[in-house]
Amino acid sequence: MLISPASLTTLKGKLKNTILLGNEPTPELAAIMLVYFVQGILGLARLAISFFLKDELGLTPAETAALVGVAVLPWTLKPLIGFLSDGLPILGYHRRPYLILAGLMGSLSWVAFGTIVNTPLAATIIITFTSLSVAISDVIVDSIVAGRARTQSQSAVGSLQSLCWGSSAMGGIITAYLGGILLEYFSSRTIFLITALFPLIVLGVAGLINEEKTEVGSNWQTVRQQAKLLRQAISQKTILLPTLFILIWQATPSADSAFFYFTTNELGFQPEFLGRVRLVTSVAALLGVWLFQRYFKSVPFRRIFFWSTILSTVLGLTTLILITHANRAIGIDDHWFSLGDSVILTVAGEITLMPLLVLAARLCPPGIEATLFALVMSVFNLGGLISHELGAILTHLFGVTETNFEHLWMLMLVTNLSTLLVLPLVQWLPDASAITEEVPLATAEATQLKRVPEFAAE
Repeated sequence: MLISPASLTTLKGKLKNTILLGNEPTPELAAIMLVYFVQGILGLARLAISFFLKDELGLTPAETAALVGVAVLPWTLKPLIGFLSDGLPILGYHRRPYLILAGLMGSLSWVAFGTIVNTPLAATIIITFTSLSVAISDVIVDSIVAGRARTQSQSAVGSLQSLCWGSSAMGGIITAYLGGILLEYFSSRTIFLITALFPLIVLGVAGLINEEKTEVGSNWQTVRQQAKLLRQAISQKTILLPTLFILIWQATPSADSAFFYFTTNELGFQPEFLGRVRLVTSVAALLGVWLFQRYFKSVPFRRIFFWSTILSTVLGLTTLILITHANRAIGIDDHWFSLGDSVILTVAGEITLMPLLVLAARLCPPGIEATLFALVMSVFNLGGLISHELGAILTHLFGVTETNFEHLWMLMLVTNLSTLLVLPLVQWLPDASAITEEVPLATAEATQLKRVPEFAAE
C-alpha cells in the first residue's frame, strides 16, 4: 500500500516536531545525530577494558589509574585538533576526511585491542588511539553544530544542541547495562571486536555532511587570527582565573581505579551488577542535570559550588561504610548499599559539576566561542589526567594492590577531603547573580568530554 503525499507530509511534520525537536529532517542532521550516538554507545567497552586491564594484563590499581590518565591526553588536545581541521583541509575538505579518519582509526584500534594487545604498553597506545578517534570526531561534529548555530535562531540552536546531547545520552544508556551483561557471556576481547563496528558508522556517514571545497591559504589566515584573539582572551583575569580554578578543582586525586578493584576482588561484584550500577547512575546523572536546571540554575556560582562541594565531599565519605563493611553490621547488603550510594553520589556530583560547565561556556567572548570553549574544556580534561596520575601515586604510596585493601579507607579519605582544598580559591569564580538562561549544550558536551575517556572508573 503506497503512502499518499499528504500522509508523508504529515508523518514528516510529526517527526520534525516531536522526535527532532523542530529540526528539519535532513541527511546531514542524521549524520550529526549518529556521530553523537556513537560517542555514547562506545561505552559498551568500558567495563570490558576495566576487567581486561585487571584480569588479563594483571595490572595493579596504581598501574591502571596511571594508564587511564594517559588515555585522557587526546581530550586535552581538542583546540589543536580544531586548528588543524580549520586550517589544514584534506583534498580541500575540512570535515568529511577528518570524520573518515576518526572512524577508521577507531575501528582499527578496537580490532587491535581485541586481537594483538598483550602488554600494558600496547594497551596504553591503543587506548590512546581509541580516545583520539572519539576526540577528533567530537571536534568535527561540534564545529558543524557551531556552524549551524551562526545561521539559526537561539531557540533552534537550543533544540539542535539538545537533540545532539540526547543522541549521545541514549547511546550511553543503551550500553550501560549491556556492557555488563555481555561480559557474563563473552570475553573482553570479543566485546572489543563488537565495539569496533560502531566507529564504522562515523566513517559511513561522513559523506552526508554538507561541505564545499576550499583553499588552504585563506583558512590558515583565519586560524592565525583566531589564535591572536585567543591569546588576548586568556590574558584577561576574568577568563584566566576561573579557568585555573577549573583545572585545580578537576586535578584533585581520584581513587576510582582502586575502588573498582575493591568492588570486584574483595566484594565479588560481577560484571552484570556493575552494568546495572552504570545504568542506574546514567539515569541519575540525567536527574542531577534536571535538578540543577529546575532548582539551582538561578543560584550564584560561588554559593552553589561552595555548598555542593561540601555536600559531595560528605556524601563521598559514605564509601568508607562499604570499605569497612559497616553496612553489614546494620543489615544492608553490599550490593544494595553500593547501588544506593552510587545514585546519591552521582546526583550530588552532577549538581556540583554543572555550575562549572555552565561557567566554562559563559567565559567565551563573541567571535572565538568555539575555540575558547574547546581550550577551557581541554584544561578541564588536563585536570582529569592529573587527577588520575595523582591517584595512581597515592594508591601506590598507601600500598593498595589487587589483593591488599587494608589502607584503602585512608586513600578514599584523602582523595575525598582533597576536594575541599579548592574552596579558598572560590573567589576566583565570578560572583554572577544568577544563571538566567537555559543550560547550553556546551554544558552537555562538557559532561561527555569528561566521561568518555574514563575507561576504568567504575
